[in-house]
Amino acid sequence: MAILWEKTWQGAHYQVRTAGRTRRLYTDGVFHSQYHPQRTLAGGIWDLLWLPAFFRQPPRFRRVLMLGVGGGTVFHQLQRYADVAEMVGVELNPIHVQVAQDYFEIGRCGAELHQAEAGQWLQDYQGPKFDLIIEDLFTEERGEPVRAIKADQKWFELLNRNLSRDGILVMNFVSRKSLRDCAWYQQSKLRKALPQGYQFTLPAFENYIACFLRQPSSSQLLREQLNGIPALAQEISRGNFNFTVRRLLAGR
Repeated sequence: MAILWEKTWQGAHYQVRTAGRTRRLYTDGVFHSQYHPQRTLAGGIWDLLWLPAFFRQPPRFRRVLMLGVGGGTVFHQLQRYADVAEMVGVELNPIHVQVAQDYFEIGRCGAELHQAEAGQWLQDYQGPKFDLIIEDLFTEERGEPVRAIKADQKWFELLNRNLSRDGILVMNFVSRKSLRDCAWYQQSKLRKALPQGYQFTLPAFENYIACFLRQPSSSQLLREQLNGIPALAQEISRGNFNFTVRRLLAGR
């Protein structure tokens, strides 16, 4: 794998590596994003961040917010497979914003990017609510990804306040324990506001992607909609998209 670009900024080392037309973003050795302009799937945990859009039938959204853009891979997938009128991204790291613009072709998506701290940006935000919020906020400690904002009651309530009536909230957790420690499991008030929860996993990754819904849906509906898209159905049938989705139940 060749190094296309690299830079050291404020003590952190950034690289964009290439393998054919695939581009990967690394920060201090931590793999952040992967992008290929023609491939259906990115080949990583990012594929799970946009999947919950298919809990909605059809996957149509007026406004989508992504907190923690990285290279912006998820925006490309949403643009390709969902009907999204407006996409907004908030990313603290200016180098990640630069990479998304210069190497991951984020401009093709028409996304509105803000270089800001996600928690403060959302607290200050006074615009219309979002139909889909994807929260993927991580920093690094000793070469390992850790949550940038604790998934406590205060954070969930702020996210929930900015979610539309039938909105979907997606959050990335580094492990099953991290997910089980989040406020949704601890606070019945949150489970009433977001009564349905699902977890997504991939065999090669430890991450758990959690999805919280206001309105009833089902994993069967999600899979039926995915199988209705020829490119995705082909990847699933070949075993290239071997994800697992399970319902979240409090107390388990």
